Amino acid sequence: MATPKISVVVPIYNVEECLAWCLDSLLAQDMPDWEGVLVNDGSPDGSRDIAATYCEKDARFTLVDKENGGLSDARNAGIEAAEGTYIAFVDGDDWIDREMYQAMITALEEEDADLCACSYKRIRRDGVTDPSTGKRTVWEGQDMLTAFLMEKDEYQIQNSAWNKVYKRKLLGELRFPKGKLYEDIVFTTKLLARIRKGVYLDQAFYNYVIDREGSIMNRGIKKSIFTDQIPAYEEKEAFLREIGRDDLADVHRYFFYKRLLIYYRTLLASKDPERKKYCTWIRQRLKRDAGEMDRVYGCPGASRNEYKKMKIFLRSAVLYRMTMWINEKLLLPMKTRGRK
Repeated sequence: MATPKISVVVPIYNVEECLAWCLDSLLAQDMPDWEGVLVNDGSPDGSRDIAATYCEKDARFTLVDKENGGLSDARNAGIEAAEGTYIAFVDGDDWIDREMYQAMITALEEEDADLCACSYKRIRRDGVTDPSTGKRTVWEGQDMLTAFLMEKDEYQIQNSAWNKVYKRKLLGELRFPKGKLYEDIVFTTKLLARIRKGVYLDQAFYNYVIDREGSIMNRGIKKSIFTDQIPAYEEKEAFLREIGRDDLADVHRYFFYKRLLIYYRTLLASKDPERKKYCTWIRQRLKRDAGEMDRVYGCPGASRNEYKKMKIFLRSAVLYRMTMWINEKLLLPMKTRGRK
């Protein structure tokens, strides 16, 4: 069999209710030259049987069975089994638009690029959000990494593996960290650091299902934020400094500080029994870095208003809470009424 143009890795675990929709969207792709690497991560439900049925239906599907090891381990198993020139990932509870891979590979070949990212639709119970404009952007060297770290809304590059197509040889030895949540954070940073040219298509080809009841704002802060996500962010910064990009490491640190303040406020509003412990950790972490704030908040893209918030927080967490309450409950409503 000839080498497929693209290998699409689909990790499978407890997705029997939506897996068929995902795999049907792969079958519907405009380009026929693909292989679907279906990785059954020891799923205890009927997902494996559904995957096996699709393998019988279409020879382009391959089933890889393995013991449960988590999303990272499943993706890594898919990488090892993949044979395509390009590689992509789709979560088993999402789906993709018909033109996704043809459009992204066409862009890669037209621009002679190593990686292509696209925008995505947010699928919620009350509707669909599609912020895309159709614009194409091309970056040389590490400029795409810079755009990624600046977190501008116009470029939905994201940490996520699933809205990208990569040249398979680009991965080399790079794999997802086994046993860790937020597995995309460091993986995507390292990948973007090694590309020669990258493309962003502001077209929402990927359909990402968001469970609003399961969102962080509704259930408070998960323990994994502190056990997995924050260590991943710190590893991400350490990597940027290792490759000599202290400038980008400071940009990343700026957004990390913004997240910590958001987490702090979310914790205060939550009923998490450990919220006091986590709030204390955040206060101590930020006070530890007080001497670096001038440098970090002087980085490109940093907001003076965000620095004011941080200064208030470092002076007094109670004063910060009062200030934010006054802003949200009194000042913002007054500004909104004034615009009408």
